[in-house]
Amino acid sequence: MQQTPLSEKEKMLSGKAYQAGDTTLAKERLKAREIVFEFNNLAPKFIKQRKELLRRLFGKTEKMFYVEPPFRCDYGYNIEIGDNFYANFNLVILDCAKVSIGNNVFIAPNVAIYTAGHPIHPHLRNQEFEWAQPITIGDSVWIGGNVVINAGVKIGNNTVIGSGSVVIKDIPDNVLAAGNPCKVIRPITDADKDYYYKQFKLDE
Repeated sequence: MQQTPLSEKEKMLSGKAYQAGDTTLAKERLKAREIVFEFNNLAPKFIKQRKELLRRLFGKTEKMFYVEPPFRCDYGYNIEIGDNFYANFNLVILDCAKVSIGNNVFIAPNVAIYTAGHPIHPHLRNQEFEWAQPITIGDSVWIGGNVVINAGVKIGNNTVIGSGSVVIKDIPDNVLAAGNPCKVIRPITDADKDYYYKQFKLDE
């Protein structure tokens, strides 16, 4: 029995090479851009309205989240965020594959999350072929300013990614990682908690 060929969207979502110029995908990107345009151009006081727009755009949200405009994405429906999520100015998510973000994640300004990739050889790239791999960010992660997270990466729970890092490989739980390419610098331990309690005279 002959199988029905996959659509370009089905190819995209399954990690296969696809052509981004496909009519269906172009319409879906336009729909997302309309919502993003409205989100980015609302007056600052319209917090509730911006939140409702993101609920329409994203594949999954929880009760507590806040995204500072401006924000950009490709499709929106591939983005899933956990509870108590905060993203600062100029977050860009190219969500051609799923982007799963856990609870208590903080994202600093100018962070870029790219699930999309292109062929290195120009012959295929010039035919508009792309591919996409999912990105996963665990719970209680802090992503510093100007970080780039590339396709297929997983970032573990309780991890901090230092400013300016380019993440091209998985980063484990409970570490401070930074650099280009991003590498583990050291574990995060209770000594870090004790330091901040003493430094800022906080009560436990």
